[in-house]
Amino acid sequence: MIVRATPEAVKRAAQLLRGGELVAFPTETVYGLGGDATSEQAVARIFEAKGRPRFNPLIVHVPDLAEAEALALFDERARAAAERFWPGPLSLVLPRRPASGLSLLASAGLDTVALRAPAHPVAQELLRAAGRPIAAPSANRSGRVSATTAAHVDDEFGDAIALILDAGPCSIGIESTVVDLTGVVPSLLRPGGVPVETLAGLFGRIETPAPGDAAPRAPGRLASHYAPNLPLRLNATAARPGEALLAFGPEAPPGFTEVLFLSRSGDPAEAAANLFMMLRRLDRPEEFAAIAIMPIPEQGLGRAINDRLARAAAPRPPSPGYRPRRSGS
Repeated sequence: MIVRATPEAVKRAAQLLRGGELVAFPTETVYGLGGDATSEQAVARIFEAKGRPRFNPLIVHVPDLAEAEALALFDERARAAAERFWPGPLSLVLPRRPASGLSLLASAGLDTVALRAPAHPVAQELLRAAGRPIAAPSANRSGRVSATTAAHVDDEFGDAIALILDAGPCSIGIESTVVDLTGVVPSLLRPGGVPVETLAGLFGRIETPAPGDAAPRAPGRLASHYAPNLPLRLNATAARPGEALLAFGPEAPPGFTEVLFLSRSGDPAEAAANLFMMLRRLDRPEEFAAIAIMPIPEQGLGRAINDRLARAAAPRPPSPGYRPRRSGS
């Protein structure tokens, strides 16, 4: 059920979370599917609802650095990153404290945990009202296009979750950047809302491991992810029969069945905010043969957009043929 994120609704959502229920809520990046991160049962319900592989860990959300330090071991680098970028779209993978009380399933049995303090005021209000850390992957079925509006979440889950808090579209529109700080050199596990160029100003050297980990240390690492039902064709410069197009820049090549502009001005931030919403709008297999995407520069937020698109276009594992609950979102 979708409800407007009033203070009363947030209090109700917090009560549901404390009772082991699942609640979807907005962040500045995408909508999250939240459950009590200290409850094995609640975390298991997240994996079940999403159809998510249990080797794929979740991000645990907290309101601030003080709450995070009770859950993980922060060194000087981690503390500096949190103080600079939290609340905001940066997740840190750190050694989990043995007495954290976190569900081991949330970390997929690893000795690390991914933590983030979201900047969205509704997310902050909910976390403080719940009074406990909240595990919250993106509010969509596993491997599918992330949700950036409450209607997207309802398309995915409907009454299968207790409540959907609606605070409008997400401002950033792609997931958080994930950095692993458990090694000597920081490792970029997922590009996202904080550009890697910005992180380099804090960390200096940052390693980028190969994609597609068999047992990832953070979400968003599987080779196939963020995928619509239709196949995707990247770096398109000309139309093929029956294709729709996601365009970037002031003009689109002729011949496409339908065209949506991620950003006519070529602004990566605008494109990121539109990406998942527009992928969903064009994901109409009854009308199009495929979705084509124009080239996007590999810099700043463009790097995160291209990461999502490459995973969305990758060969997909066998699936039960999931389709959204309804069209038109």
